[in-house]
Amino acid sequence: MASEEFKIERACQLLSKEARELYLPTDITEINAEKHSINAFEFYRNYVSRNIPLLIKNGVSKWPAVNKWNISYFRQTLPDKSITVAVTPNGYADAISSDNSSKEYFVMPEERELKMSSFLDKLENPDTDVYYIQQQNSNFQNYYHELWRDVERHIPWATEAFGKDPDAINFWMGDKRAITSMHKDPYENIYCVISGEKEFILHPPTDLPWIPHSKYPSAQYKINKNGKWNIIPISTNRSNILDDDTDDENLIPWISINPLEPNYEKYPQYKRATTLRVKVEAGDILYLPSLWFHHVQQSHACIAINYWYDMDYDIKYSYFKSLEILCQ
Repeated sequence: MASEEFKIERACQLLSKEARELYLPTDITEINAEKHSINAFEFYRNYVSRNIPLLIKNGVSKWPAVNKWNISYFRQTLPDKSITVAVTPNGYADAISSDNSSKEYFVMPEERELKMSSFLDKLENPDTDVYYIQQQNSNFQNYYHELWRDVERHIPWATEAFGKDPDAINFWMGDKRAITSMHKDPYENIYCVISGEKEFILHPPTDLPWIPHSKYPSAQYKINKNGKWNIIPISTNRSNILDDDTDDENLIPWISINPLEPNYEKYPQYKRATTLRVKVEAGDILYLPSLWFHHVQQSHACIAINYWYDMDYDIKYSYFKSLEILCQ
């Protein structure tokens, strides 16, 4: 058995080495849309087909939203709009956290229905709780009709390159303490920052063997009547005779490490990961390829929208699933 594990680790090391030597960049490629026009053929050939990120400076700088969207504009345009907001005690929604007994859970945020004006009050006068609009259910298309006129309903050169319309368009706005924990998505992601800036930490799919992950029982943050936050395990529909924690079907697979404070003593293999960092400023676009691991921070009251195009489930996906099995 030890010999087989050694062979798998050697193969994973070779995969990472060849990926770095053959195609992975040492820095994110950057082009300026004001000096170089983007076309579908070039985008697909140089970036999508190779599954590598691209930063497009000023990619959406001519959108009306870039000059209009801010707290004042939303107060004027959407003051009484009912919105769904994620609220946490620490800024980490959909992330690993421990309860008072040090038991680890995959914890989802408390969700509250607020008026936009109340949410904006929280941003201008923050308290200990962290507020973030972060629903990933195409909330921009479904709930923010008033803002459609300020942006494009799709990215023409991306839609042509991918051969399909966006599967979802999501709207993001929140506290600078709101952090998106490391994860991957089965989408080609066109991420547009409208106001403020976002900082991404990226790892390529070939880093999967070095990124620690596990399965966790699910829970949700809830605040009690005394204003104290608790982590409440989420019960399942399965028989109460079974202990949820031993039922693998009820566990959520998630990445265990925080790249801002990596515990190399606990996860020494993470040192082998290839790390890329990129800052996306107002008016910029980040093309984040499917299956890339990403962790995101933001400036206060940062506003962004992203377009999710469903990935092609081709040989790239098949190889990645095989790698997942080898790493279990």
